[in-house]
Amino acid sequence: MSATMRLIGVTLLSLLSLESLAVSSVGSDITLIISPLEDHRGTVTCVCVCVSYSPSNSSSSFCSESRECLQFDLLCRTDEYEVRRYSATRWVSTDAEAYFLGVGAAMAFRRLYHYISGANEEGVRFEMTAPVLVEVPEEVKMWEPAIYTLSFLLPSAYQEHPPTPTNDKLYFSDMPDMDVYVRSYGGWMLSITSRLHAHLLSRALLRAHAHFNHTHHYTVGYDSPLKLLNRHNEVWYVVEGDPVCGEEHTPDTH
Repeated sequence: MSATMRLIGVTLLSLLSLESLAVSSVGSDITLIISPLEDHRGTVTCVCVCVSYSPSNSSSSFCSESRECLQFDLLCRTDEYEVRRYSATRWVSTDAEAYFLGVGAAMAFRRLYHYISGANEEGVRFEMTAPVLVEVPEEVKMWEPAIYTLSFLLPSAYQEHPPTPTNDKLYFSDMPDMDVYVRSYGGWMLSITSRLHAHLLSRALLRAHAHFNHTHHYTVGYDSPLKLLNRHNEVWYVVEGDPVCGEEHTPDTH
């Protein structure tokens, strides 16, 4: 493994494992997140992060690092969320049992990255696609591990006949045609920010009397851990029934 990839792995694990964050809500758009962290020397550091809702214009506007990105049709947009329509696609997935999303996602990411780096029966290597999906169960009991499912979108050349994984913990999953409610935000896709924006999205949907799948949500990332600026993340809830937009805005043309 190259020095760059080791750095990416360490950075991803470090960022996704920040689970002991305290949240102080300033409003619906800005939240201060303060975290007491202790390093190997025992020094305590406080980290402050601001997150806000930032609606997207099109997939190309935030797929700056991948040649292939999951496309969608923007059905409508409100001040708090978007409604998108996705066509059926195939993904390579793996499950990880962990107490914290960040730890499970880091383990699962390594398996999937080895797969696209040639750990398959055909020895095929291909580039990362975007986004990376993590299915997160809604109800996680305190002090009990949860199952997190992380998925990479298969490139268009391998949608029909993907390379066979050599790791039996990997499998293929088919995402059907579906509509999703989406909330976008910048910064790092930490566990606490994912949970925060999932909460804000679900609260907005309940106010709009929208029906959606309450059993899980998706936390969605588009950027490598080495990208520092203009990062783009999302949380998704799958629409049930007809999508609800409330006070909608006319979507931009792709």
